[in-house]
Amino acid sequence: MDKATGKLTVFFMEPFWVGLFERMEDGKLSASRVVFGSSEPKDYEIYDFVLKKYSRLKFSPAVAAAVKERKMNPKRMQRDVRRQLASAGIGTKSQQALKLQQEQKKTERKNLSREKLEAEKQRRFDLKQQKRREKHKGH
Repeated sequence: MDKATGKLTVFFMEPFWVGLFERMEDGKLSASRVVFGSSEPKDYEIYDFVLKKYSRLKFSPAVAAAVKERKMNPKRMQRDVRRQLASAGIGTKSQQALKLQQEQKKTERKNLSREKLEAEKQRRFDLKQQKRREKHKGH
């Protein structure tokens, strides 16, 4: 049975509070970013968000990541959690996953706008051809 883990990091990125959801499944990491707003989210607001809206999050494509399976001393774990809370920022694997998602959205947007532009050009061309035909109908 494969193990899936999740992690949420909330930090302040001028001027908004941002939440970074990281999901680790089958040795692959995917991430999703959520902007909470200008006021710091309370614990109960974050909990409510996770319960109600987690299923609707758009996660980035999975990026290969090393899975470390180890037992840890509770005091060491507490120190690590404190250190992680003190250091603000996004893990590099998460940054890669989010960047990959951003690039995919960018290419999708470009393709969509290019298709719209070509459709508009074709519509104008057809309209022009129709006008030309109507001019020559009587002769």
